[in-house]
Amino acid sequence: MIGGGKYDLLLVNGLVMSRSEDQVSPLMHGYVAVKDGVIAAVGPASELGPLEGAAQVIDAAGGLIMPGLVNGHVHCPMTLFRGLADDLPLMTWLTRHIFPAESAHVGEELVYWGTKLACAEMLLSGTTCLADGYFLEKHAARAVLESGLRAVLGQGVIDFPAPGVPDPSRNIDAARDFIQEWQGVSPLLSPSVFCHSPYTCSSETLVKAKALARATGALFQIHVSETEAEVNRIKAEKGLRPVAYLDSLGLLDQSTLAVHCVHLDQAEIDLLAERKTPVCVCVESQMKLASGLAPLEALLKAGLEVALGTDGPASNNDLNMFGEMRSTALLFKVAGLNPTALPASQVLDLAGPRGAAALGFAGRIGSLLPGFRADVIVLDLDRPNLHPLYHPVSHLVYAATGREVKTVMVNGRVLVRDGRFLAFDLEETMNRVREIARRIRAWDEARK
Repeated sequence: MIGGGKYDLLLVNGLVMSRSEDQVSPLMHGYVAVKDGVIAAVGPASELGPLEGAAQVIDAAGGLIMPGLVNGHVHCPMTLFRGLADDLPLMTWLTRHIFPAESAHVGEELVYWGTKLACAEMLLSGTTCLADGYFLEKHAARAVLESGLRAVLGQGVIDFPAPGVPDPSRNIDAARDFIQEWQGVSPLLSPSVFCHSPYTCSSETLVKAKALARATGALFQIHVSETEAEVNRIKAEKGLRPVAYLDSLGLLDQSTLAVHCVHLDQAEIDLLAERKTPVCVCVESQMKLASGLAPLEALLKAGLEVALGTDGPASNNDLNMFGEMRSTALLFKVAGLNPTALPASQVLDLAGPRGAAALGFAGRIGSLLPGFRADVIVLDLDRPNLHPLYHPVSHLVYAATGREVKTVMVNGRVLVRDGRFLAFDLEETMNRVREIARRIRAWDEARK
């Protein structure tokens, strides 16, 4: 109960999605109290003391108060390549379109402004935490820091000339420099190492990159088994399937995030579970690129921490986690011809506490509980697509679109209020992105 103590912020008059014994427990007319960026108290309005005890009060106006969503895998700067090449197989898409575009255009300007655009898109649709991986990541970090989002930021490592690292022999040095520069800069930012994949990084590079991650306490991110072609290639070159190959190098542990994991056999799932290696699946991207269907239910049955991610905006093509949740829930039902597969509450957890745990934030974000960081969003329930309201969790997965998000805070700082974007000058970002896009469009037309 709130007594005479002073709070920084009170969210009042909303339907609060709290938790009790790992179950979502809606509270009508509830409140959330915030102090020093932390949730100090959650409860029904009947327990609420005088509002004078708070420096700021936000009236949710009957809206839904819930934890911000977690996007477990994204390439933020690739907003500049959104829609550049579509309806193509993964390797064709990469080698004939995306890699050439990146080679021609990726620089400090594109990474910075593309990331700011991505941050705005995610905040406006309710995402408060993300895991990114790209090149020239220090410029992405600047953008994310200005946005106020919580993020794991991975410096890209690849055994080819890359933006910011024209000499591949310096790829680990670049990752080390990034971590040293950004570690401790902000409690919201966690620098990490992002190795593109087992087929673009040598075994020596992978081992060195993981050693760097271990030495610095950083998350190690890597694409794994996204396509059958990748699996066949690694088997032919290494004599092992990708997960077993990574394990043979000592890469699998609780601080490695294995992204995609579409083509796994049961032995690989068991191995990931034994090593307690978290996984991130990107359902809409995998659908769009026809990469396949990750064995999500088997991963969950094995007890793995699993996050949902949008992947980059060039292969999704949006960064909307509400859409990702809906696609995930529906796709696995039709794939198994089982309407009970992946119920809404389970899918919501993948974009919430389980996704947070996969990124190393277990017990810190993803739930509205005292002691958790105040990463909170409010949805406007007064929308036709959310009426009538029988089961809030069902609506979040099957009916909400992200456009209902009206208030967003991260670490207690309000970044969106009443639908107004407050984090930075969004018009400036849009204008700068348009300038860069004009150059990319001219380049692309000249290639045809």
